[in-house]
Amino acid sequence: MNEIFFLTEPQFQILVWLSYRIAATFAFGLPLFLLIWAKISNFSSIDRLLSIYWKVSSLYAINLLFLSGESQLGQLISLIAPIIMFSSIWFWFDLNEEIDEMPIYKPIALTTRIWRWTISFWTILNTGLHIFSWRCLNSIKGNYCDTWREIPYNSFITTKSIVKFVLDGNWTTGLATFFAYLALILYLIGLLQWLIIQLPKNGRFAGKF
Repeated sequence: MNEIFFLTEPQFQILVWLSYRIAATFAFGLPLFLLIWAKISNFSSIDRLLSIYWKVSSLYAINLLFLSGESQLGQLISLIAPIIMFSSIWFWFDLNEEIDEMPIYKPIALTTRIWRWTISFWTILNTGLHIFSWRCLNSIKGNYCDTWREIPYNSFITTKSIVKFVLDGNWTTGLATFFAYLALILYLIGLLQWLIIQLPKNGRFAGKF
């Protein structure tokens, strides 16, 4: 096979780590800063967009819980979550128009545009990496699959140390998986409620999400 279409394991690891770093910065850090900025500055369209985004992006945090618990479902959610997050920031007719009409010289408008396009790039990168490692959707074991689990597992170890220090409790992979399933059920209930009730009513307008 032509190596142009394939990655070596070290190259794959570098790209997965890059994906996680982009997620930490642009999927969580920057949108939190933007949300606070929009609320303080009374930019209602950006405020609404970020409020919707945070509800949707909670699926990615659920995915990290699954991966830290060695659950195979985490691989599937890891593929789907960024696609849903990407959709949530481009889906709305009214918010897109309001943001596009903002002058480019306004720092918050420029930052929002950079953030949305970076999320788009991250979604493409993450999807491509999952397509390359598609076997991980069938089995959590394997070198490429271990790369996906490395950062979530490090987070699990950190959480375990915090729980032990603060609560003198024991944070186990079983507990992580339990809370992941519980959070996923609540997430799916909220999503179905929106799909069945709010979407037919409001269409592609932000409304109540």
